[in-house]
Amino acid sequence: MSNPTPNDWRTLGESFAAKGYIASPDLAMALFIALKLGRPLLLEGAAGVGKTEVARTLAMVKDTRLIRLQCYEGLDAAHAIYEWNYQRQLLAIRAAAEGGETGRSVEQRIFSEEFLLQRPLLEAIRQETPPVLLIDEIDRADEEFEAYLLEVLSDFQITVPELGTITARSIPHVILTSNGTRELSDALRRRCLYAHVDFPSRESELRILAARHPEVEPALARQIVGFVQSLRKEDLEKTPGVAEMLDFAAALVGLGVSDLSADPAVLQATLATLLKTQGDQASVPTEVAQRLAGKAS
Repeated sequence: MSNPTPNDWRTLGESFAAKGYIASPDLAMALFIALKLGRPLLLEGAAGVGKTEVARTLAMVKDTRLIRLQCYEGLDAAHAIYEWNYQRQLLAIRAAAEGGETGRSVEQRIFSEEFLLQRPLLEAIRQETPPVLLIDEIDRADEEFEAYLLEVLSDFQITVPELGTITARSIPHVILTSNGTRELSDALRRRCLYAHVDFPSRESELRILAARHPEVEPALARQIVGFVQSLRKEDLEKTPGVAEMLDFAAALVGLGVSDLSADPAVLQATLATLLKTQGDQASVPTEVAQRLAGKAS
């Protein structure tokens, strides 16, 4: 059984915090309303701000499955909804032919549940307990797929021509994320509730670090968060997100670092957790890293 939705948006925020996700009041409120109304929630914001983690945390809070559909250019129904296991169907046809079986009975058997491959959308609506359905980076999918997705989200039923219409056993909690690589349709935005997710404030990021890595000493934690937040203001190709900040903290703890300014060579080496392109690493040489570390506290 899934956990009931907390009866107050503050309680929902506290439930998220207990799982290590510090949600802003606006995000907690939007999520609470989406759960109450049974509507999809569209989360928009830069890569790395924690949009995907909202869905993961919601699944933990509600003690239910997380089913993820990762969107990409060219995504079609076969990869998002269902497809037939063609290899098994061919084997079944050959076996039937060798046994002298042909015609309609073979066709009915190979287009049955036994040979159906469920993809995320179909799998989500066939769960007995409502799962969290994460439709990740919807802006990467084509507009044609976005239009088809609208139909699924409106009716929560899918038609498989060979089997008929499959109606949802339960209505999933739907979270969509977008990095803003293209403008989404007005129709999709109307269908969803909306929240913009920013990088966390200093206070929130300190709480996230304390929740995920309680072994980090408070003084070092303040340095880590201050350093990463200053680094985000630099002219970078890929701004380090919360996940990178946590990796940075884990690397420092693993190396026994207690002060960012103590060893410039070690600090420079650990930037591999934060800077993910050659250009970004070149733009933050040792002197820049030391300047940022000196201001972090």
